[in-house]
Amino acid sequence: MSLLDKYKELTDLATNLGIANLQVREQDNVLYIDGTAKSAADKDKVWDAYGKIDPEFRSADVVLNIAVAEGTTTEYTVVSGDSLSKIGRAHGVSWEAIFEANRDLIKNPDLIQAGWKIKIPTA
Repeated sequence: MSLLDKYKELTDLATNLGIANLQVREQDNVLYIDGTAKSAADKDKVWDAYGKIDPEFRSADVVLNIAVAEGTTTEYTVVSGDSLSKIGRAHGVSWEAIFEANRDLIKNPDLIQAGWKIKIPTA
């Protein structure tokens, strides 16, 4: 089995997560996977997938070089029942980070309204 076959689930996940500048290459019996994740949560998902394939990280046949994009945000529309904490958990960031990124809109972190479009910073 080639390394590309062994780690197909991992490379497919990276593709599905939209890892930017994704590069996968095999060299000297080592698979190198490079790219930039949109968030720390996405980077963690890639590492978690690797941990399922090689739980003790002993194979030494893959190098994951996944960075996290700096300073990027995504837009999220608040729905009924949301809180900054709930939104933060879903996006892998703290409610405080969301509050700071949206100080122009959110005056009280306990009072957000459905329909607001808020920025979610990169984890």
